[in-house]
Amino acid sequence: MNIENLGFETINLGHGSGGELTRDLLDKVIFKTFSNPFLDQKHDGSIVKFEGEIAISTDSFVITPIFFKGGNIGGLAVHGTVNDVAMCGAIPKYLSLAFIIEEGLKVSEFIKIVQSIKRAADESGVLIITGDTKVVERGKGDKIFINTTGFGEMHSKANISVHNIKEGDKILVNGYIAQHGMAIMSEREGLEFESTIESDSTNLNFLVKDLLDKFGNKIKLFRDPTRGGLGTVLHEIANDISKGVFLKEEFIPLEKQVAAACEMLGLDPMYVANEGVFLVVVDSSIEHEVLALMRNHEKGKNAALIGEITNEHPNKVVMQSLIGGKRIVSPLIGEQLPRIC
Repeated sequence: MNIENLGFETINLGHGSGGELTRDLLDKVIFKTFSNPFLDQKHDGSIVKFEGEIAISTDSFVITPIFFKGGNIGGLAVHGTVNDVAMCGAIPKYLSLAFIIEEGLKVSEFIKIVQSIKRAADESGVLIITGDTKVVERGKGDKIFINTTGFGEMHSKANISVHNIKEGDKILVNGYIAQHGMAIMSEREGLEFESTIESDSTNLNFLVKDLLDKFGNKIKLFRDPTRGGLGTVLHEIANDISKGVFLKEEFIPLEKQVAAACEMLGLDPMYVANEGVFLVVVDSSIEHEVLALMRNHEKGKNAALIGEITNEHPNKVVMQSLIGGKRIVSPLIGEQLPRIC
């Protein structure tokens, strides 16, 4: 996309006025990039058809910085909502897309974000079918905020609920934890360190579908440990089912550079945000098959079996450490790192 043909280099308040400048921004950037039969109608909404139950999830993205190693706020906004719909046991199909842009944002940056959204949507197999754009005065925002709402059709074999979990069920994750949070940390002013850590932001819906296709209702639960990390999500599950969670630290996949960065900054990787990780609770009879399927998939090649559900220590998460001792993994109180997604 040639910025010179747009006739403007920064976003100003006129681009949110609903008038000529708004139409220029929409026609030359948004509609041109996301063109499809739904969006091309240029209505205030879209009419779509589903055959059965649908899952809906909405999320707002306020991350800073908006560009980071491994991605930017645009791709993150797609991945985050696509994954939330998939965690329900649904197949994501459509997204709404809304921007709140601060006056003064460079059009070149906005275009990079829009193009990243397009790539992420295409890779996820979803269409952008409706949206909104608003502009706020300089100093009233932080460059750009994005809201996405996802719509997906429930998988015919899905029966995802914490109430299906029982003692002995196994807990697996699809890959290295804490990548996203540490990538953002490395970008933050005053917290920078020599690092090649990249965000793990990616779509997980196709791996989730493969698991449901093969194992159906023996898949008890999916969760993506974004804010609050793996430790917080596991604690929520333990509380919801009034059972215990037992983990082995040696099996939790953690890349060495991420582990070193966490140690240097005094952070526990169990509470660091992820954007390309999900945990799955499965019947013990399929644990090895699930692990094998995940490891044969691009988005699960570093998958690991990390623990199980137990009737011991109800409502608590207990982890056996590398040296053999045990510790309680408490819920995160407050925020280790704000504006992470």
